[in-house]
Amino acid sequence: MKIIYFHGFGSSGASGTVDFLRKLMPEAEVLAPDIPVDPVEALPFLKDFCEQEQPDVIVGTSMGGMYAQQMRGFKRICVNPAFNMSVQSKVLKTGVHKFYNGRKDHQKEFKITKEIIQHHNQMERNQFKGITDFDRENCYGLFGVNDPVVHTYDLFKKYYPHAIRFEGEHRLNDKVIKKVLIPLIEEITGQK
Repeated sequence: MKIIYFHGFGSSGASGTVDFLRKLMPEAEVLAPDIPVDPVEALPFLKDFCEQEQPDVIVGTSMGGMYAQQMRGFKRICVNPAFNMSVQSKVLKTGVHKFYNGRKDHQKEFKITKEIIQHHNQMERNQFKGITDFDRENCYGLFGVNDPVVHTYDLFKKYYPHAIRFEGEHRLNDKVIKKVLIPLIEEITGQK
């Protein structure tokens, strides 16, 4: 099984979620690219990456969940997807920020400009266009009932029938990965 994981804002492919997925699913190949900061670069990069790798499932958390939703034609799981970062996020602010995890390019910091926020806004306005019947049936949302950061359950339900609430917060912890995420991956890929 091949899984592609999209990390959240300010993180990288070296997140703890990736490590835990690899540990609990040793038979799976878990790929986790570092996502470019600007969505003008990130969206085409991720679409190309998925087309090349042809994953069995794409899993994205937070900002990565927002990107995962846009990967038309693939099975995907959006965990606490941050669909409205440009208007509701407390993290997408102009200035220099530190990455939470090490990145392959060894960058420690990144800069958010007004232009990058505008790019997010433009992308967000178009992110639900082009949804097919396949997408409606193969895009799942996982939403932590105690998430203090993102509240997009109702927006997701407007487009997709598979919205699932779980006991948890915004960030995935080992228990949620083990009890909620992995069983859903196995169910939708038919690889129990």
